[in-house]
Amino acid sequence: MKSGIHPENYRTVVFKDLSNGDTFFSRSTVNTKETIEIEGVSYPVVKLEISSSSHPFYTGKSKLVDTAGRVDKFMTRYAKRNEGKK
Repeated sequence: MKSGIHPENYRTVVFKDLSNGDTFFSRSTVNTKETIEIEGVSYPVVKLEISSSSHPFYTGKSKLVDTAGRVDKFMTRYAKRNEGKK
């Protein structure tokens, strides 16, 4: 890797999928205040709502991930919209 072309805070970061608990390492400059300890080493952690390990497109499974009741809100609006068409 060429020296002097990456920012100073380019480091190994752990990304954690909150929907299934999977974690993976990558290098990033993202700012985070939280850390996680893996095998005795402390790493900055970035929490994700969804990643390739839980996204239906990548897993091939239709899995419903409801965050903050968004699905319920959609279903309520959809039901109201379809009532007028009967």
